[in-house]
Amino acid sequence: MAKVYATGKRKAAIAKVWLEAGKGEMTINGMTLDAWLGGHEAIKKRVKQPLEVSKQLESVNIKASTLGGGYSAQADALRHGISRALVAFDEQFRTILKPYGLLTRDARTVERKKYGRRKARRSGQFSKR
Repeated sequence: MAKVYATGKRKAAIAKVWLEAGKGEMTINGMTLDAWLGGHEAIKKRVKQPLEVSKQLESVNIKASTLGGGYSAQADALRHGISRALVAFDEQFRTILKPYGLLTRDARTVERKKYGRRKARRSGQFSKR
């Protein structure tokens, strides 16, 4: 089967994911997953979750590029992109991935700063006199 493309997003991070049938190779920004995330085992596990749940860890190759945000948000964007690519690859994966919440885009982003405030909600210190 041909390559499948999907986009994943989280906070300010975007992941472009290309998925094709293969031997389970994963390349992110021209690096392996271990080289890209180093010793962050919990985050690596989160990235692999859609493949583990759908039992496709050894049967699809993934090539991805990430941009924006930090490494954790990029990893979550990659996880979202992989999930969407799997559904585009085979529609049967939707019923497997949906209960785990892997197809839902995490809408939590940084709240904007308001005028007259120090941060989004934090106001200046009150002075009685």
